[in-house]
Amino acid sequence: MPSPSASLATQRPDLAASFMEYDLEADARGYISSRVLPVAEVGMQAGTFGKIPLEQLLQTRDTARAPGSGYSRGKFTFTSSSYATMEHGAEEPIDDREAKMYREYFDAEMVSSARAYSAVLRNAEIRVATAVFNASTWTGSSLATSITNEWDDLSNATPLTDVEAAVRKVYDGSGLWPNALIINRKVFRNLRNCTQVIDRITASGAGSPAKASDVTVAMLAAAFDLENIIVAGVSKNTADEGLTASISQIWSDEYAMVCKIATSQDFREPCIGRTFHWGEDGSQIGGTFESYRDETIRGDVIRVRHDVDELILYPEAGHLLANITT
Repeated sequence: MPSPSASLATQRPDLAASFMEYDLEADARGYISSRVLPVAEVGMQAGTFGKIPLEQLLQTRDTARAPGSGYSRGKFTFTSSSYATMEHGAEEPIDDREAKMYREYFDAEMVSSARAYSAVLRNAEIRVATAVFNASTWTGSSLATSITNEWDDLSNATPLTDVEAAVRKVYDGSGLWPNALIINRKVFRNLRNCTQVIDRITASGAGSPAKASDVTVAMLAAAFDLENIIVAGVSKNTADEGLTASISQIWSDEYAMVCKIATSQDFREPCIGRTFHWGEDGSQIGGTFESYRDETIRGDVIRVRHDVDELILYPEAGHLLANITT
């Protein structure tokens, strides 16, 4: 049966309100895509925009002015980039009979909403992780480094040295100081046990010696001298339905990204990338909740959807570290 028109689908803000605000909910679950590629709202589903090359943002010119003459004027040129948002969504049917059979055990509507919401969040996470932990985009010594001692070689690893080298390469290549290190939770737990990290944190006054179990994300940020340590914590099952589960991490423990992420809604702020979101068709970032009746299954259908495009804007604003875990 074809899906109903938008006029037949009912907006369900009551279901959306049952979940925490999007960024908080995503962060609580270990989703980091909206922090890595912050949202930029756009007025059209697809469009072209001008992007100022980083080298022009750093271009020097003579600013001296002689009496009677004009001032130096900028002559920025733009490279043409484009976006095209795509609708992503998931539906969960609620059979009337089953909902009544199990109502003493769970709220079928809430469970179905959570499943659809999770599907949308998880796939957005996969798309961003694929774009950021990408050895094809970040290639060559100026954009990527394969480290010598993996960070799970606890006594020999030098993550502070590795990240500092990456920070300087980003600055040398783009003029931007990175403000974030992106890792998954397994790498985070390894970093808490690295001798070099523990020694740095202990020396900062955290105790003698600092215990790995006491090391927080904030302590790591101070140790690395970065504003943000962004830790991913979501896994995926890549096996087809009904087959033995094949569990893997969405953000690989093979990589770590040192980069400049956006800190404002100003689209002109140079950063590694953004998520373009088009809301004119009712989409909300993270997902619009809707429901409609489907008599062919004698039940209701819960739908969650959003309209987005995730784009890497300035590869020069990041440096990809590989060979992170044995």
